[in-house]
Amino acid sequence: MKTAVVILNWNGKQLLEQFLPSIVKHNEGDTDIYVADNASTDNSIAFVKANFPSVKIVINKDNGGYAKGYNDALQHIEADIYCLINSDIEVTQNWLSPVIDVFTQEENTAIIQPKLLDYKNKEKFEYAGAGGGFVDYFGYPYCRGRVFNYLEEDQHQFNDITEIFWASGACFFIRSSVFHKLGGFDEHYFAHQEEIDLCWRAQNEGFDVKYVGTSTVYHVGGATLQESNPNKTFLNFRNSLFTILKNVPRKNVFQVIFIRLILDGIAGLKFAFELRPIHTWSVLKAHLSFYKNLRKFIKKRRQIQRKSDYSIHTSVVWQHFVLGKTKFKDLQ
Repeated sequence: MKTAVVILNWNGKQLLEQFLPSIVKHNEGDTDIYVADNASTDNSIAFVKANFPSVKIVINKDNGGYAKGYNDALQHIEADIYCLINSDIEVTQNWLSPVIDVFTQEENTAIIQPKLLDYKNKEKFEYAGAGGGFVDYFGYPYCRGRVFNYLEEDQHQFNDITEIFWASGACFFIRSSVFHKLGGFDEHYFAHQEEIDLCWRAQNEGFDVKYVGTSTVYHVGGATLQESNPNKTFLNFRNSLFTILKNVPRKNVFQVIFIRLILDGIAGLKFAFELRPIHTWSVLKAHLSFYKNLRKFIKKRRQIQRKSDYSIHTSVVWQHFVLGKTKFKDLQ
């Protein structure tokens, strides 16, 4: 299977300098490495050309964020498997083979995520994907090994290969045929949660999403947008509502959105009580943007064939904030 490891870059010379060597060092099999550049204004591409001549480069015309950046770049890359990997990830020896083996053995598996550990604290899972992602009834994402801001230690409890609901965009393997069949990422997202939407749409088409815990990578996290950045809050709240509207079946969608809007309002009040009013404003802006794009996303949902069963009943908000549960194994 021909594989393309594709690193999206925007003014990331320092990150490429730090993390590209591990990707080149641990390359294996029939794999090409690409840097897809989102119209950088620093000298990151000159650095790659001078120091890593084996790495191929694709130049995008503008900075369309994660979603459009990959959509544009992957039009120019031929491979059976795309590995979309953040520029702030350190890979390990033999990280590719276990993933490619699963793709080879399981024709219906379209998307895979490896184990994501924290680069700054390698004994803990990393926020962006940990041991594989899920969503609760109201569309809140959580992971095996990460429930909201609580991160578990890696005690090899997630060294398995199992089905998950979504794979982290930080290190996201996908069959190229499926990526193009689904039309790639939704570019209206710009960044954040577009991978959840793509995984949901893949499952609606009958494909499987898997986690392969025998492959490990380390993620810095927040290298592009820090957790404290109000734009990150805006994108997460808005894009989550977009994903619900697009993918939840008709019999559930209005109830889920209505309750979710209330819960978001409570989150906005929590930000205010924590003296972070700029994040309260970000939640409000997210809702305003959602209403503004309502008609557009209703049209999008009509284009999606929902073949998967929406059988999610867990409320991770209730389990975590009311019942005090922090570990994935304790959630019901």
